[in-house]
Amino acid sequence: MGAGDGVWPRPVAAAAEPGPPGPADGLRQTRACTPPGDDGPGAARGAVPQPPPDLATGAGQLVAVVDTGVAPLPRLAGRLSGGGDYLTGGDGLTDCDGHGSDVALLLAGAADPVTGLGAGMAPGARILSLRQSSGRFAVRGTDGTERPAGEIRTLAAAIDRAVALGASVVNVSEVVCVPSAQVDSAGAALREAVEGAERAGVLVVAAAGNIDGSGTCTGDPDLRPLPASYDTVLAVGAVDGDDVPGDFSVPGPWVDLAAPGADLPRPSGPDGAVVRGTSYSAPLVAGTAALLRERFPMLTPRQVGDRLRATARPTAGDGRTGHGVLDPGAALTAEPLLLTPDDPAGPGGRAGPPGAGRAPLPLAAAPPPDLPVVAGVGVVAAVGGALVAALAGLRRRP
Repeated sequence: MGAGDGVWPRPVAAAAEPGPPGPADGLRQTRACTPPGDDGPGAARGAVPQPPPDLATGAGQLVAVVDTGVAPLPRLAGRLSGGGDYLTGGDGLTDCDGHGSDVALLLAGAADPVTGLGAGMAPGARILSLRQSSGRFAVRGTDGTERPAGEIRTLAAAIDRAVALGASVVNVSEVVCVPSAQVDSAGAALREAVEGAERAGVLVVAAAGNIDGSGTCTGDPDLRPLPASYDTVLAVGAVDGDDVPGDFSVPGPWVDLAAPGADLPRPSGPDGAVVRGTSYSAPLVAGTAALLRERFPMLTPRQVGDRLRATARPTAGDGRTGHGVLDPGAALTAEPLLLTPDDPAGPGGRAGPPGAGRAPLPLAAAPPPDLPVVAGVGVVAAVGGALVAALAGLRRRP
């Protein structure tokens, strides 16, 4: 995560709110919807240390979930709103895949009303759902071939809309890997969207991606995951409960930190069901970012990212864990207010993003220049690696 911020809170020109998205051209449903379950066992049940609720709950924060939609489940009652549907039109509160709902519950789900366990990372935050992708639909391209629904163009539009609707944090548990030589052409609109978000004081958190031979992230070192590899995005890899990096987590010098993402209890599934993927690591970091934005409202997105990276638990991650593993309690309590992440080449051989280890950002730093919006083309064929693969990997504990 890089690039400068201006003074915070910083007056910015009011952006025109993008209109609600309409139905995608050439959309065809390829498989029946499999909506999330009945809001079963809860979210991260012991997967990460939960910070004391008297420090922050995410209250007053609107976190956008750009995903497969979020269903109106009981544990999000009163805190869920729809930002739009880039597939079929509508409010974004339909989820045919269950993926976006799981992400939202990990991020901000309320605790189980019976056991009191399983709360998401920021149970006081509000969720804004933007349905942008699905493994249950396909669109036909200009070349006549069908591809999974969800394009870089609409991902960029969804981020722009989230910013216009007042989100303070945007979670993107989606990724498309493209050759390095095509990053500027294919992802120009997406780059402008994430840089525009930072200029508006909004933090974008994204999954680093899963290595998946059937998707776009194959592990080829020449491939760059978007939007995770952009400097203004906080990129999140995955570890298991022992801080061991997931072998599926896409490595790279852009990875900022990691969070649990291997064999997590599935929030909307039956007891015993688990999920794995960087898709599920990202909302734990996004939820912690919402806690920080409540507790330290004077911090810029860049400074929030610095606290998260500087307070991460160091681990040898072979480029998969960046500065270490998320530590929510340390992020909320460490002093001083402005923290400097360690040199990524330090102990443990951690690989961090370019520019890591810099001095804390001055509060009066100049904002980066505006960049022109250039339309890009591409398919978000992977959600935390691949939506289909992530959900097909759902299994029960023995």
